[in-house]
Amino acid sequence: MDDMLKDFVVEAMDLAVNVEEHLLRLERDPDNKETLNAVFRSFHTIKGGAGFMGLPALVAACHLTENLFDALRTGAAPVTPIAIEAALQASGFVADQLTELANGAAPESLPAMPEELEHILTNAIEGKGMDAHAPAAAVVAEAAVVVAEVAAVVVAAPAAVATASADGLDWEGMYNTVVPEASRLAAAPVSAIAAAPAAVVAAPAAAAKPAGKAWDGVDRREERPEVRHAAPVKEDSIRVDAVKLDALLEVAGESVQAANQAAVLLERLLQFKFEGQAATLMATLAETLERASRYSTELQRATLATRMQPVGRLFQKFPRLVRELAKDLGKDVELTIEGAETEVDRVVVDSLYDPLVHMLRNSLDHGVESPEARLAAGKPAKSYISLKAWQEANSVMIVLQDDGKGMDPAFLRSKAQQKGLISENAQLSNDECFQLVFLPGFSTKEVASSVSGRGVGMDVVKTAVEKNRGAIHIESSLGKGTKFAIRLPIELSIVPTMLVSTSGAALALPMAVVQRVVELPETFMEVGGAPVLKDQGRPLPVRSLAGALGYESCSERVGIVVAAPQPYILAVAAVDGTADLVIKPMTAITVEGITGTARSAEGELVLVVGLSFLMDGCRGSVRLAA
Repeated sequence: MDDMLKDFVVEAMDLAVNVEEHLLRLERDPDNKETLNAVFRSFHTIKGGAGFMGLPALVAACHLTENLFDALRTGAAPVTPIAIEAALQASGFVADQLTELANGAAPESLPAMPEELEHILTNAIEGKGMDAHAPAAAVVAEAAVVVAEVAAVVVAAPAAVATASADGLDWEGMYNTVVPEASRLAAAPVSAIAAAPAAVVAAPAAAAKPAGKAWDGVDRREERPEVRHAAPVKEDSIRVDAVKLDALLEVAGESVQAANQAAVLLERLLQFKFEGQAATLMATLAETLERASRYSTELQRATLATRMQPVGRLFQKFPRLVRELAKDLGKDVELTIEGAETEVDRVVVDSLYDPLVHMLRNSLDHGVESPEARLAAGKPAKSYISLKAWQEANSVMIVLQDDGKGMDPAFLRSKAQQKGLISENAQLSNDECFQLVFLPGFSTKEVASSVSGRGVGMDVVKTAVEKNRGAIHIESSLGKGTKFAIRLPIELSIVPTMLVSTSGAALALPMAVVQRVVELPETFMEVGGAPVLKDQGRPLPVRSLAGALGYESCSERVGIVVAAPQPYILAVAAVDGTADLVIKPMTAITVEGITGTARSAEGELVLVVGLSFLMDGCRGSVRLAA
């Protein structure tokens, strides 16, 4: 794919996604003129680029849809479900064509616009009661003429035109070929458009002129010569390959680490006494290193900013998914989205699509009830699913919540025992029962359907979240609904951590779960044989980090209060400070509780404890706990 076509595909795909979002909004608010205009502009823009790139099927689909929305936005026709459905099908066809191009398909290999799509668009236009001055059939006929003649113009040889103007173009004839008959200025041969290749460029401009205004066919650009010689619009942005950004971020992170190590070495050198020229050189070196450290930190921040993207880019794909799936399941569901402007690392945005799709599908299939069941339970017939995002300290919270029937812990435990996922004698709390849905092979459905039931969806969710050093928690109440809360680091490569040591190992804990540090006593109170310590008036269980990771036991007299769904105190041997570390994921081996490695300012290797491991109370999984 050449660069020009690649740029068109990327920009058009963004427009196509926005079109779906606008159409679903228009379905709820048919009188929103701003949304109507936005859809019209999107199809018009895609059509212009597709015509330039030689994509006739895209041109045809966009042209018909553009005609439809021109009638809707001018009030010549009302917004009806038929119009919305036709536009959604056109948007889907456009998206499919763009996806094929993005996957390397040659433009000439793309299929033509299906007759069914042309039929539904035609019916949508004809069924809107357009008045006699702009008959819908004429609009469709003109669209067909324009689309058919676009291909003819490509191969037609230029011919002399008897009615050509001073610049050699028959502007009047070209105008008359693209407007309804009632608005034509004078009789003109239809073949004019085939005789003048430039008509392909001129037609959209002429069509954009309101038919109700008398236009004398004179090119008004001659009256505004400054437009002809205007400077090109300055580009405000450029496209950069994501791989290059990743490489730049890695270099920036390493430069910060090197600057930190140099600062530590300088601090050690300054413990010695220097005199004369050596003292002057040391002072200059200190100043230079301080400046280098400042610039490397700024480079790191600027590089991180280039990777940050709003989660709205991800969320905007879901309203149509929910609409179509709810229709298939016979349920009345409304999806609300909040916090779409929250920014997070690009890698996180890209990797969360599949997990959120699985969660939405499960919420629609398992969570929310049918309208009949909701009415019988005293609920409104329409169910609601909310998708929210917000920034919390150094993390991003993404919460998916429904007002459905909720989850029954006893039923979940029974299903897991039937499938052999846990032992018959397992004693699990309600929270641990909710975690069962993440086990591979777990499903509450007896027969798999096209939506769910194979026991792989929620396992994929947990795996994807933990891969991004995140954690997921479930809250549910019978008859009231279920809430999935995902906590993720804002960015993945550089993480604020607390450095600790235990059993001779240097470890780093994500600051996202660290509340405060407390001193541990020699002896503890015990509840059920487990150590407990009161913190700010509440008893919290005390767990050993060395024991959780399988290290040798040691004297651990420092406690870290962990902000987990069930708070607890993590015992360590010592706290060595805080640091922003460049995390390297562990790919060759898998160690329970450890998600990556890093280098401290002194150059020492540090193991990074997983966020999910800490959020689960230092337990690896329900299977192990059972």
